[in-house]
Amino acid sequence: MPEAAADSSFPAPAFSAPAAAEAPGAEPAAGSGGACGLPSGLARGLDEEAWRARLTPEQFRVTRQGGTERAFTGAYWNHKGEGTYRCVCCDAPLFSSSSKFDSGTGWPSFWQGVDPAAITTHTDRAYGMVRTEIRCASCDAHLGHVFNDGPRPSGLRYCVNSASLSFEEG
Repeated sequence: MPEAAADSSFPAPAFSAPAAAEAPGAEPAAGSGGACGLPSGLARGLDEEAWRARLTPEQFRVTRQGGTERAFTGAYWNHKGEGTYRCVCCDAPLFSSSSKFDSGTGWPSFWQGVDPAAITTHTDRAYGMVRTEIRCASCDAHLGHVFNDGPRPSGLRYCVNSASLSFEEG
């Protein structure tokens, strides 16, 4: 698993990144354009033109280019519905409302995903920080980051961009 943070006390999430994950110490490719080291932001599935046609400009910027929406602006940061949060790109189930909590950060926050295999982690060294990026395992969409300051039982906070999610009630 890639190095999660400079602080070795970071508890590793209960899943592992695929073999294709960025190697520890690797830098994003020159000209990658992605804020979180996504080589092209278009790793799986469709080409750039098809993703742009399918997604809103904000969804494309966040999911395919590794962007971040402004805090307290997304559709789901304060959402209270019961159901499943899915990847906006490929509709894969990612998070359940039962693991959502109010972190006070302005982004939807969860203490676990619906399935350990649904989310991959990658080292993000953008902006002079070392963080753990989370992506959809099905289509490689950038979702946000995971931090070790969440509630029990996991102690993790999956800080997710609303623009990377859709919601299915039930």
